[in-house]
Amino acid sequence: MGPLVGRWRMKSAGFTLIELMLVVAIIGLLAAIAIPRFANLVIKAKEAAVKGKVGSLRSAVSIYYANNEGIYPGMLDALTGEPHYLDALPKIGIPTFPAHVETDTPLHFPIGPFMTLDWAGAVGYPGTAFVYFIPTGELRVNCTHTDTKGVTWSLY
Repeated sequence: MGPLVGRWRMKSAGFTLIELMLVVAIIGLLAAIAIPRFANLVIKAKEAAVKGKVGSLRSAVSIYYANNEGIYPGMLDALTGEPHYLDALPKIGIPTFPAHVETDTPLHFPIGPFMTLDWAGAVGYPGTAFVYFIPTGELRVNCTHTDTKGVTWSLY
């Protein structure tokens, strides 16, 4: 007799249009919530990488100081010589501001007892330098921009 069983028609397998529209709407809602959070994670990962690179530079300066009987390196290039404290100077660039280009070639500008290290590759570009104080071995971030948490980069 075909698809009829008694007086009732057999229900065909599959989803109704309403069910499919409901699933698509739920997926769209979840995507609208999740995509902005994932986009922010990329910037946070880049910021964490820069903070780690600055930390490795500071550690290398401390190890140099300990190995050389209380003398800090006159230039950070000394960290890549013999003995190796670093294989190479790390590529550094503040990721939340486009003017901070990532490069591994610091330009040295001796100014009094400290030396500025411009990792942006542009001589005299304001706010793009890291400052290395030769007498104390301190490496500071000379940038007034904030990271994703709202903390000024100069505090790192």
